[in-house]
Amino acid sequence: MNVKLKPLLKGMLTLVPGLDRILPQHKVGSTDLPEHCYFVWLKHLTMLYGKGINTIPDTFAELGPGESLGVGFAAMLSGANKYYAMDVKEYSNTPMNLKIFDELVKLFKARSPRPKQGWPNFDEYLDENLFPSKILTEEILAVSLSDERIQRIRSAIENLGVQQGELLVKYMAPWTDSSIIKKDSVDLILSHSVLEHVVDLEHTYQALYTWLKPNGIMTHQIDLSSHTITEKWNGHRAISEFLWKLVAGNRPWLLNRQPCSVHIELLKKNNFKIIGHLNRYNTDGIKRSELAPRWQTISDDDLNCDLTFIQAQK
Repeated sequence: MNVKLKPLLKGMLTLVPGLDRILPQHKVGSTDLPEHCYFVWLKHLTMLYGKGINTIPDTFAELGPGESLGVGFAAMLSGANKYYAMDVKEYSNTPMNLKIFDELVKLFKARSPRPKQGWPNFDEYLDENLFPSKILTEEILAVSLSDERIQRIRSAIENLGVQQGELLVKYMAPWTDSSIIKKDSVDLILSHSVLEHVVDLEHTYQALYTWLKPNGIMTHQIDLSSHTITEKWNGHRAISEFLWKLVAGNRPWLLNRQPCSVHIELLKKNNFKIIGHLNRYNTDGIKRSELAPRWQTISDDDLNCDLTFIQAQK
């Protein structure tokens, strides 16, 4: 059996009526760490700079922020005025968000270097201190980090959904209807290790297209691994459909198991222009002969791609 015993038991327990409400909640990534939020924002912002896009978005949206809204706060401290955070379940809380915001203010004021290298490597676009000073210039930061603006962002965090002058932080969980955001109103949409969890990918890509302004930009990092559910990084595609239902249990957003090519197809189907696409490959996984029937016809690229980074334009 490819699946580990612990995730299998967790999934099966969620199928017991009422038990899922008292089971320990799974920690959502590292979004409660200010340094991680800082890193994610700097990476996506800098990778866009590498494609010739060096403007700070006025309206920024994030899909799947997780335990905090820190990535969005980092965008606002860079100059964004409106931040929409959309999740399937309510994870974040205001006291934690305020603590993370205060730490992010310190990181930006210190022009702190990116906390780690990560993948893709974007150091070539950073200065000698590993900060994106070509994008976040002193002129931009003088405005975005002014004491008065920081206080107004803080007020927007304390009063989610209430406009504070030109500033707005709006948290929507769960989101199921694309009408929650006005059509053609968002400059930049970001997700980081989120789209691999989305159940209805087709509807989601349609919604992303609806929300973006003409020429608006999306940037997504998608983790195509099993998220340690199996011993091998791609072992989730060796699991039969019946066994996968037990692993997922009452957690439909666990993993959709879709390979990179499906995301590319949906981007093209929804009329996005792909302006950047990088794949990371890992051949230290299961072999084609071990694939479950559903996945036996996937390409070698899909079999071995464990991470993909995609930038697209409306």
